[in-house]
Parts: sequence; structure tokens; C-alpha cells
Amino acid sequence: MKFTAQQIAGILEGDIVGNPDVEVSKLSKIEEGTEGSLTFLANPKYTSYIYTTKASITIVNKSFEPKNDIETTLIKVEDAYKSFSQLLEYYNSVKNNKVGIEQPSFIAESATYKDNIYIGAFTYIGANVKIGENVKIYPNVYIGDNVTIDDGTVIFAGAKVYSDTIIGKSCVINSGVVLGADGFGFTPNENGEYIKVPQTGNVVLEDFVDIGAATTIDRATLGSTIIRRGVKLDNQIQIAHNVDIGKNTVIAAQTGVAGSTKIGENCIIGGQVGIAGHLIIGNGVRVQAQSGIGKNVKDNETLQGSPSFNYGDWNKSYVYFKNLPKIVKNISEIEKKIDGNS
Repeated sequence: MKFTAQQIAGILEGDIVGNPDVEVSKLSKIEEGTEGSLTFLANPKYTSYIYTTKASITIVNKSFEPKNDIETTLIKVEDAYKSFSQLLEYYNSVKNNKVGIEQPSFIAESATYKDNIYIGAFTYIGANVKIGENVKIYPNVYIGDNVTIDDGTVIFAGAKVYSDTIIGKSCVINSGVVLGADGFGFTPNENGEYIKVPQTGNVVLEDFVDIGAATTIDRATLGSTIIRRGVKLDNQIQIAHNVDIGKNTVIAAQTGVAGSTKIGENCIIGGQVGIAGHLIIGNGVRVQAQSGIGKNVKDNETLQGSPSFNYGDWNKSYVYFKNLPKIVKNISEIEKKIDGNS
């Protein structure tokens, strides 16, 4: 797939400095640019590479003025980073613009779907499933009974969507995701054996939710596990039954959230964070990587550590943590002196 500088400038509403007919067919970092590639310059510390890059086209800010000769054709835009991201999104939409139903695949007679959908080979669509317009379901996906998938959602190969799950508009569900598996619900009987508690609820993803590869979101025991509008979940995250994650919250890889915890809006949670069950995490909370959350958190707090506490207090305490052997030695010497003077 090739694009000319003229075509790219049209998409980005940019100005061309150089050859408008030069073509590109791949993307590259500016320091690794080769002929036929497209790159961008946004961070000033990479400016030197624009004079040596072999990339055919480079997207730059309108304020950029070269101080030496350059070979690459420039496309000047208001914000090079945002424009490059916009171009990546456009490229993906063109690259992934598949339509039609491949065979072999199974679609239950009671399932319904709208226009411009794509269903990849070896996909299973269960009874009473409702699929909106421009939905793309890649090969080897399982869609259980009574699932709803709204317009523009993409489900990549190998994802599993259990029965009764509701997926909103323009969601992205990556490979290996499991939505709606049973929550971890067991209760001991009189013999100490653990008996399964039926998980009869579902999972709800609101609009514009992204779910990373191999992330699992369990169905509720009763009611719904809810991932609200604009939430972004990284790879390999575990969300337990009846969890509620607020709008525009972002969670990094390998984090686990235990059952019935409610996380507020606009939170940022680092990788490998553990969050206990039945907690309330406020809005705007920041949690540093590898922290452990075992109690409720107020709005706009920043936490670190396990068990976690205020980020500023943690940094102050760390000075003492790393010097603890020296501090203990000093205390022992003081105690000896006191004992010697008694």
C-alpha cells in the first residue's frame, strides 16, 4: 500500500516542502529511516537525525526550519506527534477494512447483524446475538448466546465473549481476551470443601473501551461487571466479578482487581498493582507500579508501596528504608554508650 506526500498532506491538512510525488509504503523511526518510509519529528532531541535520515517523508511542526540541507520531503503540520498518530489510525482503518463473512464459520439462525460487517473464518456466533454496523470479528472468535456488539467494534482473533455480554460502540478487544468467564466464587461446606457459587450476571463494556491482549474480565455473580466509557486496559489484566471501573480510567499490564471493587473516573493505575476486593477507589487517583491497595482511596490521591500509602510520604520514608542498616548500627552504638555510662 503506497501513499504520496500529496495524499498524506491532504489527510493531515499539512504543507509540503519538497517532492509532492514521492511515495512511501512503510513507517520508521527517524533515526532508522530508509527510502520509501515515512517518519516524524516531534521531540527536539531527535532534531539532528532529520539531516541524516533516509526516510522519504518526514512530518514536522510548522515552526521547524532546517539549518542544514535535508533530503527528506517535509510535511508541516500544527502538531507532528498528533498528526502522525492520526495517520497511524487512518492507516490501520485502511489496512483492516475487511468486509464479508468467511467460511467456514457458524452463525446461529437467530443471530442478527447489520451492514459492512466482517466475520473471519472459524468464528462461532451464538443464538440471539446482535451485531451492529461496521463490526469486525476476526478468525477463531467465540461469541456466546445473547451477546450484543454495537457499531464499529473490533474483536481480534482468538477472543472469547461469553453469553449475555454487552459491548458498546467502537470498542477494541484484542487477541486472547476473555469476557464473561465465571467469577472466582466459592464457599466452603461443612467438610471444608469449596462449593461453586453460580455466577449469573454479565459483563458490560460501554463505548470506546480498549481491552489488551489476554486480559480477562469476569461476569458478575449478580448484576454486571461494568467497564465504563473510554476505559483503556493493558495486556494481561484480571478484573474480577462485579468490579466497576469509571470513565477514562487507564490500567497498565498485570494488574489485578478483586471482586466488587469500584474504581473512579480518570484514574491511572500502573503495572502489577494489586487491588483488594470490596473497596472504593476515588476519582483521579494515581497508583504507582507494584503497589498494593488494601483500603479505600480518596479522590486525587497518589499512592505507592505495598501496602500503599501517600506517594510523598513514601518517597520521604524511602530515604530511611535504604539507610536502615546504617541507622540500626548507629542506634546500637548509642545504646552501648548509654549502657557504658550507666
